[in-house]
Amino acid sequence: MVKRTFVKKSNFNKLNMGVNIILLVLFFAASALAVYFYIQFNEIRKNPQKIAQEQARQLVSEVSKLIVLPEDEEPSIATVSDPEQLAGQPFFSKAKKGDKVLIYTNAQKVILYDPVAKKIIDIAPLNIGNAPGGSSNSP
Repeated sequence: MVKRTFVKKSNFNKLNMGVNIILLVLFFAASALAVYFYIQFNEIRKNPQKIAQEQARQLVSEVSKLIVLPEDEEPSIATVSDPEQLAGQPFFSKAKKGDKVLIYTNAQKVILYDPVAKKIIDIAPLNIGNAPGGSSNSP
């Protein structure tokens, strides 16, 4: 003969109520996250340059911990995507994919920075318009 065990109704109700509370908390947490990401998405859609500007500020902040940077200008920032194309240039001899180049035109400085190792790889003066055979616009 098979014995049947029954769970008391009061224990079942407590268990059911606990599961309902957990599900309710998860629902509100998921809803809050959905609203947060929706607001963030709309901000990005309105101003797509916002992320790039924030990343540039963060990069300048990291590099400024290692070297004194010009304060009167914002740098142009480039990312090394193919170091083999830059192999003929001595400044990029130690560059690798993902390195950042900070270009300060007024201060005439170029900085090669490795964001992974958080190290400055090289610093060089910026020579614009001084290429051989190029024309000079000097008065």
